[in-house]
Amino acid sequence: MMTGTVQNREEFLNKIANQLGRPRKKTEVERPKWKFSPQEKVLKDATQDGLVEVLQEQCKKIHTSMIATDISDLPSTLNHVVNEYGGGQIVTWKDERFSQWGLDHLMQTVWPVRNFEVFEWDHMKGSENITRAEKANIGITISEITLAESGTVVLFSNENKGRTVSFLPATYIVLIPKSSLVPRMTQAAKKMRELHKKTGHIASCINFITGPSNSADIELNLVVGVHGPVKVTYIVINDL
Repeated sequence: MMTGTVQNREEFLNKIANQLGRPRKKTEVERPKWKFSPQEKVLKDATQDGLVEVLQEQCKKIHTSMIATDISDLPSTLNHVVNEYGGGQIVTWKDERFSQWGLDHLMQTVWPVRNFEVFEWDHMKGSENITRAEKANIGITISEITLAESGTVVLFSNENKGRTVSFLPATYIVLIPKSSLVPRMTQAAKKMRELHKKTGHIASCINFITGPSNSADIELNLVVGVHGPVKVTYIVINDL
């Protein structure tokens, strides 16, 4: 993995301190201890099944369809949603979990036979990835962390997981491991920090997506899907 090099760090920080008219502070900032932390109490005792129920109710408010399924039924469930969206050109991440969840036959045989063209993101193909995503009817990705309270999926982009897969196609399907569900942003931030501590790195591009875009800027008339997919389906997979 390549790492960047910080240039002129000391000079930059010293200049800021001088502009503020004070000496440079070099001691670590002590984290404050708050008397109340209400953000920790929201859905604190919810089970994973309880979080699924919260997510399902929230999906109704964000114009998003949600289906719960077991791993064994995932191929048929995903196939059903793709058929509902009309098939056509499909773009996906390059992710080994698709194989682990038994989706190879569906993606490599069933859909091509039906003339559903499947394109897997490939960083070696450069701009072709974006062109394919622009023309695709369906984009498919996986949520790394899922916020039940807001119905938000969290995507970690990298060379095999282009962010355009989630917002350029006409429709969008997110596969959500049940184990990825957390109550809200508070717990999501903690999970990302724990991941960074454990691995030493985290995705440089992290996207928080809450269903299709909703805009009511013009005369307060709500329009769904203005800045991305018109329809979105969450498929929650029981991986526990």
